[in-house]
Amino acid sequence: MSETAAVPTAPLRARAEIDLGALRANVRALRARTRGAALMAVVKSDGYGHGAVPCARAALAAGADWLGTATPEEALALRAAGLPGRMLCWLWVPGGPWRQAIEADIDVSVSGLWALREAVEAARQAGRTARVQLKADTGLGRNGCQPADWPELVAEARRAEADHLVRVTGLWSHFACADEPGHPSVADQLDRFREMLAHAEEQGLRPEVRHIANSPATLTVPESHFDLVRTGIAMYGISPSPELGTPADFGLRPVMTLSASLALVKHVPGEHGVSYGHHYVTPGPTTLGLVPVGYADGIPRHASGTGPVLVDGKWRTVAGRVAMDQFVVDLGGDEPAVGSEAVLFGPGDRGEPTAEDWAQACGTIAYEIVTRIGTRVPRVYVNGEELG
Repeated sequence: MSETAAVPTAPLRARAEIDLGALRANVRALRARTRGAALMAVVKSDGYGHGAVPCARAALAAGADWLGTATPEEALALRAAGLPGRMLCWLWVPGGPWRQAIEADIDVSVSGLWALREAVEAARQAGRTARVQLKADTGLGRNGCQPADWPELVAEARRAEADHLVRVTGLWSHFACADEPGHPSVADQLDRFREMLAHAEEQGLRPEVRHIANSPATLTVPESHFDLVRTGIAMYGISPSPELGTPADFGLRPVMTLSASLALVKHVPGEHGVSYGHHYVTPGPTTLGLVPVGYADGIPRHASGTGPVLVDGKWRTVAGRVAMDQFVVDLGGDEPAVGSEAVLFGPGDRGEPTAEDWAQACGTIAYEIVTRIGTRVPRVYVNGEELG
């Protein structure tokens, strides 16, 4: 079934065009770097704002071996949509849908005894063996089991395996600073991960996959690839860090293009205030263009006065504050027609800004720029079918 949506003849207020052909090419480029390790396509947060189900399908078509989500609800939604194969979810709270995930053949991650015990009880109720992955905290200090507690978690998991209630399918961890080239914590975490792997295997665990590499480690730390790499932001064609290189440096192409149709073009005199608070005042007679998206659509309010937009072939800048539903650009006397396209970001092929340009303008990271685009902005999928 094609994920391609027909492009409407009338312009939309706004649209996020998702190039599934670019996503497939990105998956292939990333697979070429894995030296035989399997690849997990991470589609949490609705596919980083791109649409989880279409992106998951495209990634599998391009050779991804696993799908990854944060929450079990995200994973269950993928199963409900008919997505097959191996799938891991890792962000659990007490009382979560363990049994539903186990019955849907989803790998569940545990970071402590409470989670393992809930998974075991759910497996007992379901009458089937749970696929469980143990997460180690090797230095990120977020989710994951501390080294001091690891022996107890491993021992209890091994007992649950002996009772045929769980199968430990994975041992894994996550980097803190892989997006900072040469950061000493990367080598330290790798050493600790190897130690924790060795202990688990000495105690008799035989996981299917061992994994720690995220997008930046996939691109720059080949010794971290083990059996599986988890590619999130890179799959969507965004560099995990400008210091590592541009998307093009890694053979990647941004997948999302965000645009809107100008809702108004008007002449104003000099010294005319623009938007709330009049933080921008026109330096002279000019034309203003109204872009009908705002922070309710995910446009950062921090982009007020800084966010770049391509209109009529020229870069413009958000003039004044971003409001809930709209913002203004100073067109400098140019008079594009109402309905003309304003491109907020895309691959950059037509000279438009990129998500990284917006991140720099807002003092954030490109991950946040794409994931925050809201549901009022329709996703329009192009190049949804494999050719040839």
